Amino acid sequence: MKIIVGLSFALRNSVLLAAMVTLAACTSLTGSDVAVSSIGDNRAPTVVPAGTEPDDEVIGRREHPRTIAAYGGVYSDRPAEIMIARIVGRLLSAADQPNTKFTITILDSAEVNAFALPGGYIYVTRGILALASDTSELAAVLAHEIAHVTLRHARARTERNRTTGLVDRVLSSVFGQDSQTEAANRAKSMAAFSQNQELEADREGIKIAGKAGYDPHAAARFLGVMGRFAKFSAGESSGGDFLSSHPSTPDRIAKAVQTASNLFGAAGAGDTDRSGYMASIDGLTFGDSPEQGSIIGRRFIQSSSKFTFSVPSGYTLQNSQSAVVGVAGDGEAVRFDSAEVASDVPLVDYLNSGWIAGLKPESVKAQSYNGIEMASGVARTDQWYFRVSVARLDGDVYRFIFAAKADTSRFATGAEATLKSFRRTTAADLGSIHKVGIRVVTAKSGDTANSLAGRMSGLSRGPELFYIINNLFPGDPVETGKQYKTVTLQ
Repeated sequence: MKIIVGLSFALRNSVLLAAMVTLAACTSLTGSDVAVSSIGDNRAPTVVPAGTEPDDEVIGRREHPRTIAAYGGVYSDRPAEIMIARIVGRLLSAADQPNTKFTITILDSAEVNAFALPGGYIYVTRGILALASDTSELAAVLAHEIAHVTLRHARARTERNRTTGLVDRVLSSVFGQDSQTEAANRAKSMAAFSQNQELEADREGIKIAGKAGYDPHAAARFLGVMGRFAKFSAGESSGGDFLSSHPSTPDRIAKAVQTASNLFGAAGAGDTDRSGYMASIDGLTFGDSPEQGSIIGRRFIQSSSKFTFSVPSGYTLQNSQSAVVGVAGDGEAVRFDSAEVASDVPLVDYLNSGWIAGLKPESVKAQSYNGIEMASGVARTDQWYFRVSVARLDGDVYRFIFAAKADTSRFATGAEATLKSFRRTTAADLGSIHKVGIRVVTAKSGDTANSLAGRMSGLSRGPELFYIINNLFPGDPVETGKQYKTVTLQ
């Protein structure tokens, strides 16, 4: 989790528990002048995309920094940036958009996601880079998003959003919403297209990618991989909004195959550049970034802010963009996030300030554990009991919100133990954090899909993940000298 000060949260009946359990660098490009901006340069482009209204650019400029913050920041990886710049340059030329300016951003998120916003802003996550296996598959994704922009889908969606903007603001003021989630939802809303628009972007994207010289059948191939990954992810966490808003249905895949065949013929033609792609993603961070916090068993370690805590036995932790959430099988849940609280406001006063529905004022008390200022209280709604604690560390305020159907002694003890575990990190804590990343391996004589998958047996469901990210199945042969992806501790 990337902790950002300025979050707000309200407890409203069962809304909290539902929220708990539902769980780069910018590249500015034109067809005639392809360039990669400096690392971490988040400035909006100064050129208004040709054929768009100024309002598109205004929307893009406004939402761009919010979107970056909502998705964990920019992921800086020079080989990947150069590869994307080359791909997009070819795609823009093929799309007859030589003077249209796009801003392509790699987001530091494990989500398998790609989307476009008004004004030519296109985003891909490192999660989608990890899932693709060659240049043509990434080109298919980028061409699809470019098609959304050139077909004016983002503008059509924006017009509809204007009618619901006031309603969204009212709901936000009633229920409360953290700034990161609000920005992410706004980006998703503007990037959400109808089924007809998705199919239209599929057709146009395949046309663009094929005309650019890439394998036009890569779109159908990658849709299939995304479908497998969505099913795999359903057993752990959300597979990313690209998987839900871009469903890989058999009918959609069949339409993609038909489009590619009608326009460019049978499979086998077009550039894939698998080796070049593998070289560009070798070492790519996989899963949660250590900079956004690391989960080790029941412990969460935030290396940048230098704190750690543990949740009770039976809880499974999960890191999202705006919070760390934990769910127990017996109907309990916990959310950990941050809040903006003035330094001169006592934590007891903050708890009593009205942001907690059903708070019992007599339960609020000041505490101190591990030399850290804290405060706790109990809240009750029609269906839920809440134990809420806040802690102030180095000027930042963090919140633990436990929810359960019954306020049992075990529930109270677990919430208290979690609060007592909140402390500054030690060298040993930081030393236990390991980066997980993509490691590209070359198949040798005698290797099989099963033997290569065995290299990931140390990871939870590692072999299953190996087959998916390489678009293989158990028992499949592998090609000697061909490169494949593994996920390893680095």
